[in-house]
Amino acid sequence: MSAAPRTLARPRDPVMTTLPTAPIAVESEFSFSAADFERVRQLIYQRAGISLHAGKQAMVYSRLSRRLRETGHRSFADYLQWLERAQGPQADAEWQEFVNCLTTNLTAFFREEHHFHALVQDLHAMSARRAGKPIRIWCNAASTGEEPYSLAMTALEALGAQAPVRILASDIDTKVLETARRGVYAADSRGLEPERLKRHFLRGTGTNAGHIRARPELARLLDFRPFNLMSPSWSSLGDPFDIVFCRNVMIYFDNPTQRKVLERMHAVMNPGGLLYVGHSENFTESRDLFRLRGKTIYEKV
Repeated sequence: MSAAPRTLARPRDPVMTTLPTAPIAVESEFSFSAADFERVRQLIYQRAGISLHAGKQAMVYSRLSRRLRETGHRSFADYLQWLERAQGPQADAEWQEFVNCLTTNLTAFFREEHHFHALVQDLHAMSARRAGKPIRIWCNAASTGEEPYSLAMTALEALGAQAPVRILASDIDTKVLETARRGVYAADSRGLEPERLKRHFLRGTGTNAGHIRARPELARLLDFRPFNLMSPSWSSLGDPFDIVFCRNVMIYFDNPTQRKVLERMHAVMNPGGLLYVGHSENFTESRDLFRLRGKTIYEKV
């Protein structure tokens, strides 16, 4: 569910309130009752930890109706019933489509720019202490890739072409992660200064005119992998991380889910590891895990 970068109000604790049973008047192509919407909210909470706001009926209808057309179901009730009962590879693939539809992916290069200025200083300090040992960074809401590529650009600019940095870029949404792997973007993408565009990207020509592709030296720092923060298999992430970018992710979780994720994140970070979070996120209630070190930057306790 990576990342990641959105402007939404923090959701309340598990939003499983009682709703009217009359159909929701969104569109008429498919039957979509309040009970259907409530079931969607429960399922996405169970699968991805996302607390879906009670006012998101129209969004859910718009996004999931595409899956009903693809799978040939005539109503949301039929689709959800099939989804819960089906087994095997087809069911696994549809659960992934379900999650992909309900995650939000809004991002840009060098978004919340102050973080990247701070990152330069942190990389210099860590590199001096580590004597060439790789610095591990985890971007766990990679979305379409602008954030992890921004991390890679910062690493190369701070530490040079042989920067001892490895970046794990993960997201729960497999479709946006595929875009990130390709590393192809519009040439006028927001957040890219002309000098950075020239240094770190190749310009497309002919039928690829108007697009840019990340240079190999940028891509070599990145490892893209699907990962669900609700997964119990955090040990699969490998060696501990020195820096974690988890920005504008927790706003989609209720307080108990936030705490669970922070505890797991704490466990996979090196002593003194740094956690970069979104501008609207505050974890002072988890000061036993992380202490505030700077503007929306926390240090592992």
